[in-house]
Amino acid sequence: MRQSRVTVLDGTRRTRHGMRQMADSPPTRLYLITPPKLAPAFAADLEAALGAGDVACVQLRLKGVSDQTVLAAAGPLREVCRAKDVAFLINDRPDLALAADADGVHIGQQDASYAEARRTLGADRIVGVTCHDSRDLALTAAELGANYVAFGAFFETTTKSPAASASVELLEWWNELIEVPSVAVGGITVANCAPLVQAGADFIAVTSGVWDYAEGPAAAVRAFSAAIAAARS
Repeated sequence: MRQSRVTVLDGTRRTRHGMRQMADSPPTRLYLITPPKLAPAFAADLEAALGAGDVACVQLRLKGVSDQTVLAAAGPLREVCRAKDVAFLINDRPDLALAADADGVHIGQQDASYAEARRTLGADRIVGVTCHDSRDLALTAAELGANYVAFGAFFETTTKSPAASASVELLEWWNELIEVPSVAVGGITVANCAPLVQAGADFIAVTSGVWDYAEGPAAAVRAFSAAIAAARS
């Protein structure tokens, strides 16, 4: 089962010849990041969200908590994701990703190195890398073998203090030239996601845009699916 989920985030890009054709390209997919604190009913909310539309990946992101808290949260969420064949990642910590039997890890520039993450997790799990607004960081990550690179923040966000502000032009450049998938992150909502879709983002990473959506997470996923389809048309 793991291999099918890993390929959701890797090898999804086609070889590019000149300008990308939106109609011929794979659709942008949702990449959900958990809220900073998990409510007791969060697993049920996640299950509803995953059942409402196309979601490629879920990242468990809990800052300032114990390893035991992360692992305790990971178990139920991992099983919800596996039931939907959605990749489940842990933020920052390759060792916790391995202990939680997650499908992989997302690492920032201040976390474990790519080499350490790959050594810990082996070849068959996902390692995604934050690259902020840097072409150099992204190219290095791609050359090392990252399964995806993440750019952002594209919009103002209250979830975290972004280290950089990324441009739509950066996404366009990457997706015209490089086959490693891209993830756009930072303040993305149903209302503002269209330029990122049109720029060729393979995935859009969303936190509050789903979990704080007025009609609930499932309605948010349906709204994002509609917004993505409209942007592609």
